[in-house]
Amino acid sequence: MRFLILALLAVAPMLARSEPLTLLNEPMTLELPDGVLQGTLLLPRHERPVPVALLIAGSGPTDRNGNQPMMHNDALKRLAQALASRGIASLRYDKRGVGQSQAAAPDEQNLTLDNYVADAQGWSRRLQDDPRFSALILMGHSEGALVASLAAPFIEPAAVISVAGAGRPIGSLLRQQLQGRLPPPLLANAQYLIGELEAGREQPEVPQALQVLFRPSVQPYLISLFRQDPAQALAAVQAPVLIIQGTHDIQVETADAEALKRAKPDATLALIDGMNHVLRIVPPGRNEQTASYNEPERPLARALAERIVSFLVDEGIMPPSSSAAPRR
Repeated sequence: MRFLILALLAVAPMLARSEPLTLLNEPMTLELPDGVLQGTLLLPRHERPVPVALLIAGSGPTDRNGNQPMMHNDALKRLAQALASRGIASLRYDKRGVGQSQAAAPDEQNLTLDNYVADAQGWSRRLQDDPRFSALILMGHSEGALVASLAAPFIEPAAVISVAGAGRPIGSLLRQQLQGRLPPPLLANAQYLIGELEAGREQPEVPQALQVLFRPSVQPYLISLFRQDPAQALAAVQAPVLIIQGTHDIQVETADAEALKRAKPDATLALIDGMNHVLRIVPPGRNEQTASYNEPERPLARALAERIVSFLVDEGIMPPSSSAAPRR
């Protein structure tokens, strides 16, 4: 008997971590006129339809998991898992030109923000037509929050959730992000390029040190991005809105979240103490911040999923968590 008890104690932690056995991990595709987008559906097993969140990644070559070639933190993958453990399905996908969707945007020169908005609409319609889901939630991270806001009026989601989304035009945000990070002559050049792109004028001459940000092939996209005002876009959303912002985010400030709240007074604002841009709890120092961008095993801020669930329950989109637990 003692051996049996010890054996049960040994396997109990494994049983407690058996959450993946309750989930369906299903590949999904979206056909485009010029290619195919690849995504991953994470679905908790339920006896009834569940809410589903379309997770929209942020700027740059960010894949479905929240990673880039020089940045591996699995922020969106971890978020999908946290939602699934609370009875919320999710679809995350590689953007055009990224990961397994690379062939969908062979020429960067032809890419605009409108493409990303159209893709979010296409995925949304797929999910809205699926009987396994009770409600669609658009959930955008960083630049993805702007994409979610712009897509929402066309698909009428049950809710929109902005996670670390800017509250001002991206050109203004980029100016602040570059301040103090470039030597004065290069900063002046960057400021000039931002102003020209805001005016809709492409600039073929870009210093080598600024090519990663302002290379000529990406300028059409930046022009389409800079003309948008995230606060105005969110104000036009008719669905319930949750604005989530970490207080230790070094890329987007709490002032951005407050600006979004002013633009959408009936939105719910959730400030998560200590959370940074990749959704982890870290000290405010830049060294700790930088390290967390490449620490996929670092846990997400626990309050993140809790605030999402609380919002969805308050809005009647899902039942109280006690009755929304996945079927074992």
